[in-house]
This record gives sequence, C-alpha cells and structure tokens, in this order.
Amino acid sequence: MTVSTKKEIAHPAKTPQAAAAAGIAFAALFALGVTFVRLGVDGLSSGEGLNGATQSRLTWAMALMPFAGIAFLWFLGVVRHHLGEYEDQFFATVSLGSGLLFVAMSFIAFAIAGGMMTASGSGGQLSAEAYTLNRAIIYQVFNVYALKMAGVFMFSLGTLWRKTGTMPRSLTLVTYVLALIMLVSLSRNLWLALLFPAWVLLISVFILASGLRRHDVADVDSVAAPATG
Repeated sequence: MTVSTKKEIAHPAKTPQAAAAAGIAFAALFALGVTFVRLGVDGLSSGEGLNGATQSRLTWAMALMPFAGIAFLWFLGVVRHHLGEYEDQFFATVSLGSGLLFVAMSFIAFAIAGGMMTASGSGGQLSAEAYTLNRAIIYQVFNVYALKMAGVFMFSLGTLWRKTGTMPRSLTLVTYVLALIMLVSLSRNLWLALLFPAWVLLISVFILASGLRRHDVADVDSVAAPATG
C-alpha cells in the first residue's frame, strides 16, 4: 500500500457525542459513593459497628467508585477535546497530571477502606489502633491529597478557559472560587468532597448542551447548502 493510499484511507478520529455525558456519570457515581461512605462512617462512629445497614452502604460505595474513576477519565478526554487547538501545553499537562493523581489517590483511599471492611466482615477484628491508623491514612490520602489535586485540576482548567475564552466568564469564575475553597480548606468534613462532582456536573452539562447546539447548526447548514447550490 502506497503512502498516498494510506493518506486517503486515514481520517481523524471523532469524539462520540455520548462521551460528553461521562462527567454527568462521574458526578452521580462519585457523589453517591461519598454519601454512602459518609453515612457508613457516621454509623461506625456512633458505635453501631459494622451492622447490616453500614456494611451495605460501604459495599455500595466500594462498588461505585471504580466506575466513577473510569467515567472521570472519559471526562478528562472530553475537556481536552473541548479545548481543541487552543490547548496550552503547560496548563494542559498540569490539568492532566492532577486529574490522574486525583483518580489514583481516590482509588487508594477507597481500596484501604474496602480492605478494612473486608477484614472486619470476614470474622476478623481490627484493633482500635489499626482502625485509627487506617482511618487517618484514608483521611490524608483522600481529604488532603486527592481533593487538593482536584483543586489544582480545576484551577488549571479555569486558567486555560480564561486565556482561550472557550468557557463563559461566569463558569470560569465559579471554577476559580470552588478551586480556591478546595485548595485552602482544612476541614475534615467529607461533604466537602461533593463540591468537585457538583462542578464536574455543571461543566459537563454546559459542554453537552454546546455540543448539541453545534450539531444542530451543522445539520441546518448541511440542509441549506444543496438548496443554495
């Protein structure tokens, strides 16, 4: 096969329209996972132990989080596709790296939590010291490092959007405010983590809506072109 033939056959891959819904899926799955963990932790802290309700909540959380991470990887691709040729190498690298670190650290935190739950539910008993240590590790990995990486991800994207104008100023301002809250907050409240999926949901809905509008305009132009010709 000649080079010219290869060039004729090759064509750029197009991002499927459904991929824009990945952020919505992440927001729903991640928010549910965090909520189930929060309710489960409240049950353990109140002295209920790993009863049926608490174990069910934590089991659901452990089952949802891997799919939330997968959906977030698709969301990363959607965001980069939305920037297109305006993507800056420096801030794009920071946003991609911080996004991947957020997923990795979230997986680590929930894997430790799942290991604790498995050890407690298989007839074994965690000592008070082991429980306290593992809970402290989970807090450090998720609430400190993972959420800080989420803040860096938001801040770098907000800067890209401000420089390129690919997002409305109002969304860019909201992104900066939420990123600042996540970066400087020292709260131990797990509900703070819900700010991130709420922001992803907002951005995903905007990207999906703008993509549908462009698709409708393209359809109108394709219909009008033969008539004018």
